[in-house]
Amino acid sequence: MTVTSEQRYGEFVVVRRHEGQDHVAELVLDRPKAMNAVSTDMARSIAAACDALGADRDVRATVLTSSHERAFCVGADLKERNSFTDADLVRQRPTARAAYTGVLELPMPVIAAVHGFALGGGFELALACDVIVADATAVVGLPEVSVGVIPGGGGTQLLPRRVGAARAAELVFSARRVEAAEARELGLVDELVEAGRDREEALGLGARIAANSPVGLRAAKKALRLGQGLDLRAGLEVEDAAWRSVAFSGDRAEGVAAFNEKRRPDWPGE
Repeated sequence: MTVTSEQRYGEFVVVRRHEGQDHVAELVLDRPKAMNAVSTDMARSIAAACDALGADRDVRATVLTSSHERAFCVGADLKERNSFTDADLVRQRPTARAAYTGVLELPMPVIAAVHGFALGGGFELALACDVIVADATAVVGLPEVSVGVIPGGGGTQLLPRRVGAARAAELVFSARRVEAAEARELGLVDELVEAGRDREEALGLGARIAANSPVGLRAAKKALRLGQGLDLRAGLEVEDAAWRSVAFSGDRAEGVAAFNEKRRPDWPGE
């Protein structure tokens, strides 16, 4: 797949665009020497890249990938954390949070391509995505209680929304690692593919998603996210507000016209 453009954020994060996938952005975790352990600098770069992607109306889908052949991300940089004073940890906390919320709050659909280890904060980055594609080598888990902390990148809130409160409690309390087949069975990942195909399959899914209305995609994601945890009546009000935001858009007019004219839509994106 030919890279047509590349923007680096700091030393450890890259955003790439590919030939034939004009509306798909690949957000690459690129700290291979540390298996993508999230340092303060890397967290800052993830947040900056997400800010830029969120503001880019041309991006209809984002795929979160890793440049390391044996790991998606092994979580927080514990070597860096070992040198922290309590005051250092307090100062670093907003920077760390901004990385995870940056991915979580991206306005377009986001797909994680997971292979190898996705542990702790690494799995939380994947959980912040809308869909997780994992290959057969994937090993996921939230082992934070084994080192005296708790999942702090959204794990205690995002995991139960995926698998239910009791299953999430078992996984967090036991700190156990879950291999690919069981992860798919439990709903920790959404699609399981052959070893080495997670990135390709995730980018392919991103391309299929990006063929749809950018206005519709962002509104649908907003409705899905805001409706989580609400009772049905309140959730339907969220959906109605999202519908109203697109019902009179240029994308809606183009979509209806293209359907009736039996042609591919040329989305205006507004």
